[in-house]
Amino acid sequence: MVMKKIYSPKNFPLDEKTLREIIKKFPTPFHIYDEKKIKENFRQLKKTFSWAPNFREHFAVKATPNPHIVKILAEEGAGTDCSSLAELFLSEMAGVVGEKIILTSNDTPAEEFKKAIELGAIINLDDITHIDFLEKNAGFPKILSFRYNPADIMNEGNEIIGKPAEAKYGLTREQIFSAYEISKNRGVKRFGLHTMVASNELETKTFLYTAKIMFELAAEIKNRLGINFEFINLGGGFGIPYRPEEKPVNFQEIGEGIRELFNEIILPAGMEKIFIATESGRAMTGNAGWLVSTVLHEKNTYKNYIGLDSCMANLMRPALYGAYHHITILGKENFPHDKIYDVTGSLCENNDKFAIDRNLPKIEIGDILVIHDTGAHGHAMGFNYNGKLRSAELLLKENGEIKLIRRAETLDDYFSTLIK
Repeated sequence: MVMKKIYSPKNFPLDEKTLREIIKKFPTPFHIYDEKKIKENFRQLKKTFSWAPNFREHFAVKATPNPHIVKILAEEGAGTDCSSLAELFLSEMAGVVGEKIILTSNDTPAEEFKKAIELGAIINLDDITHIDFLEKNAGFPKILSFRYNPADIMNEGNEIIGKPAEAKYGLTREQIFSAYEISKNRGVKRFGLHTMVASNELETKTFLYTAKIMFELAAEIKNRLGINFEFINLGGGFGIPYRPEEKPVNFQEIGEGIRELFNEIILPAGMEKIFIATESGRAMTGNAGWLVSTVLHEKNTYKNYIGLDSCMANLMRPALYGAYHHITILGKENFPHDKIYDVTGSLCENNDKFAIDRNLPKIEIGDILVIHDTGAHGHAMGFNYNGKLRSAELLLKENGEIKLIRRAETLDDYFSTLIK
């Protein structure tokens, strides 16, 4: 077997003895997050844009919708990116209010717009028809933005976010000019500009191309409509290396490249006061979380199956996208990977698999499996199909303390919404 070069080692912040003690108090399965790593990730992004005046990261709450996590990032200086009523409330719970919140509209009900207005949030509209809906049902916010879909000049996409032309998000180029003109004529004074065209991207060129598109668009809108944007939100999409052989995002290269474009396009257009914003989720918490699970069964038929006490209700990404998540066996991290398994859960669905034909050390019933990089879009995408209950979330604090930040669901929770 050809050995692949390791660029991104998969480490777990706790030793075997400590983890087993935690499991005695908090039974598996559970997700656990590393506070120190989350802060390091934010500081890395902030350093990337240290040259940009008033840079702001709006943490994508959907990635890890827990107020304890949101608060950690808020204390570092992050705002929030919200797309639902619950996420607006989560922001408020974590102490994030005002223009540190951006609500990106996505087929949005009136009550969500009203809550955003109440909090003083930026509202980012997804369609030109939402102008009338917003004005009628909530009124305009102090600062309004529109989401641009650059399908006219960008054809590529990936399995997560899709090709721009097939994505349900954003306005066309023609619509974006009309939307700003309409809003300006109706009395809106302050504006931002937004896009989101990448997800889990590792290549520098994608982010530079996005910045170039948005900077040129902002300059053209200013020239044609006389609008001075307060910010350009470049979206998120910064990926993490789920596979050990993948190279991580080169944030230094991205920062330098976007700075050059800023100087080349934004400054000559007289928009030197504009600030850059991002809305990262995965890059903040993805590699700072792990799903810890126990082996319940081993089945040998046409294939060798390892059955866990977790399932795709705890981590949907492998079933939804065919996504890879690295797996280590507690205490066997350095054992030879000389067995081939499908690692499964207990849902009545054949795609309920964390790994297919995965080379792993010999696994025995009772072994503890650590599934890496589940800190974003892991617990958040949980569901209750088959009556499965969502797991607990734990936080490894910087001082070594383990804090329960979401208890595991119970059957009482599951049945609580039924009408008796």
